[in-house]
Amino acid sequence: MIYEQIAENKWKSFLLLFMFIAFFLLLGWVFGEYYHSGEAGIIIALVIALIISATTFFYGDKMVLGISQAKPVDPKENPYLYNVVEGLAIAAGIPKPKAYIIDDTAPNAFATGRDPKNSAIAVTSGLLQKMNRLELEGVIAHEMSHIKNYDIRYATLVVVLVGTVALISDWMGRSFFYGRGRRDRKGGGNAIIILLALLLAILAPLIAKLLQLAISRQKEYLADASGALLTRYPEGLASALVKISKDTEPLEVANKATAHLYIVNPLLDYRGKLNALFSTHPPTEERVKRLRGMAFIK
Repeated sequence: MIYEQIAENKWKSFLLLFMFIAFFLLLGWVFGEYYHSGEAGIIIALVIALIISATTFFYGDKMVLGISQAKPVDPKENPYLYNVVEGLAIAAGIPKPKAYIIDDTAPNAFATGRDPKNSAIAVTSGLLQKMNRLELEGVIAHEMSHIKNYDIRYATLVVVLVGTVALISDWMGRSFFYGRGRRDRKGGGNAIIILLALLLAILAPLIAKLLQLAISRQKEYLADASGALLTRYPEGLASALVKISKDTEPLEVANKATAHLYIVNPLLDYRGKLNALFSTHPPTEERVKRLRGMAFIK
């Protein structure tokens, strides 16, 4: 049942985020112990995260739209897209997101913003040219679900945590090379803390990145399921995903900073277990399989 899949994806996402935050706090504690400052390490980590998140929270969507060269939709020039976005926003029970078009022939789309009242959906001109109405509705419903489920804010939090983990790990790693920290202060200090700090300095960024990717994949499954529930027609999104994934034209405006936002990551190859592990999106074949296997409660 589609409702069961949505519920399963939700609790898996919250579990992954809980693990992420717990790991983040562990890193802050080890950082504090290594520098013999106790809980100050956690406080420093949280302060850094707050500063970065505040900047991203208020200006992240504008930066993403600017980088992607997205232009606001004129309802007179593009009534087709404007009406689809407006209609699905009404169906989802949220304020209508601002609609944008990216002048690129590769079909794709993404959502951004900090909440349903401050959100935007951007689609490429290629998506409008290559999708029929049911497929376009499926894509917009997927992005609308990201907005309704607050995935756009959730993603911001996770990105901030990953960035802070990388910053703290780099800081700790440099202290080892320069011979500073607790070792100098206490003649070698607690060997367990030193060993743990060294391991986390090396492995923390990788662990944080893997957790981020796992959360991102669960959110894509959730948006697929929620989008199908919104349109009541899973095949529309399934067909769109097949077309987008098989399209051979490169998305020229995409880069490593924005690729994870798109409905299909335009920069990655999903084939193989290793590629899937380091991907922001689940394999398209699995997403399509799940969509086509959904059943609705009458």
